[in-house]
Amino acid sequence: MSGARPVLPEARVVVVGAGPSGLAAAAALRHAGVGVVTVLEREQAPGGIPRHTDHLGFGVRDLHRVLRGPVYAARLTAAAAASGADVRCGATVVEVGGDHVVLADGTRLDADAVVLATGIRERPRSARLVPGDRPAGVLTTGAVQQLTALHHRDVGTRAVIVGAEHVSFSAIWSLRHGGCRTVAMVTPLPRHQTYAPLRWLTAGLRRVPVHTGRTVVEIVGRPRVRAVRLDDGTELACDTVVFTGDWVPVHELVRRAGATMVPVSKAPATTSGFHTSITGLFAIGNLVHPAETADVCALDGCRAAVSVLAWLTERRWPQAPLPMAIDDPAGTVAWAAHTSRGVTVRAASFGAGTLELLDGDGEVVGRSRRRRLVPNRSITVGARVGDGVGADTAVVAVRRRG
Repeated sequence: MSGARPVLPEARVVVVGAGPSGLAAAAALRHAGVGVVTVLEREQAPGGIPRHTDHLGFGVRDLHRVLRGPVYAARLTAAAAASGADVRCGATVVEVGGDHVVLADGTRLDADAVVLATGIRERPRSARLVPGDRPAGVLTTGAVQQLTALHHRDVGTRAVIVGAEHVSFSAIWSLRHGGCRTVAMVTPLPRHQTYAPLRWLTAGLRRVPVHTGRTVVEIVGRPRVRAVRLDDGTELACDTVVFTGDWVPVHELVRRAGATMVPVSKAPATTSGFHTSITGLFAIGNLVHPAETADVCALDGCRAAVSVLAWLTERRWPQAPLPMAIDDPAGTVAWAAHTSRGVTVRAASFGAGTLELLDGDGEVVGRSRRRRLVPNRSITVGARVGDGVGADTAVVAVRRRG
């Protein structure tokens, strides 16, 4: 039985993506009384990335539990199903608008609102332009997780991980599940970007060296990886290379729909209510802010449901959002976006200073002093900035002061 109240029995909402943000949005919309909520997922099972991320650390902010990824995904899936949402897997969407979606088989679903929760992917080797041979054994963290957690397959025996952020260190666990030992990590940055406990529990316990300030300039081997060469001439023997992090939103649908995009992050520009520049079309989760944790994305879904409900009842759409302006001569800040926690800022390089948020009138609405800014880590500055309705709250500037 559904626990939804029949507040808007004729309303129809389509959610594209059955990861944490999409499932949470669907459940919240049904509980708010939206009559028909359909979730479309191209994979054969819902749950998103947590479904094949078999380690602890999920559910802290939204469920107030510490769960393994597959357990967390199962709970969100069960909650969406219990709410009465129609979750359809194996459904590939090829076109979206503010009032419809089109599936690969030509089926068109009309809707009063569309919520995009298509998530992120890691930038593969081809997009990073790493030269060399084209052997087997070159993977991303996501591919390793799917091979080990879903298909229970080995991935190799000796791996080099490219990257040194949170997901890079969790890749050591995933490789171990697949019978593969990590022999080195490589990052072009001067030091790793994760938390000391995570580094110690993964690379530290297994004595994995982290080559900082180094870049992989060549992959060697046929038909299987034999080694990687670094820019200082070092050759690391391995049979597996895992490219980690360097996240890119799965933005093809929203970009083809004609939404205003953020050039740096390749994400759609949104208001604080997750409205895009296309009337009726919302974007949530890591499609908007690559890459936050699963529980932050789930909370995005819950908060976005409030905006969707307001749209369905009031039919008011804000002025087209613009990408947040970043005033940072030092180049320390990479981008900023709205999340369930407020405004999230992502650093581009190591540094320090005070980050300030300014509204459209130049008034400071948030401030955060940081002694240490770390690339690939998010920082929340201030609280929510308005409800996204009106030009004065659609643009926020981020400033860094030393």
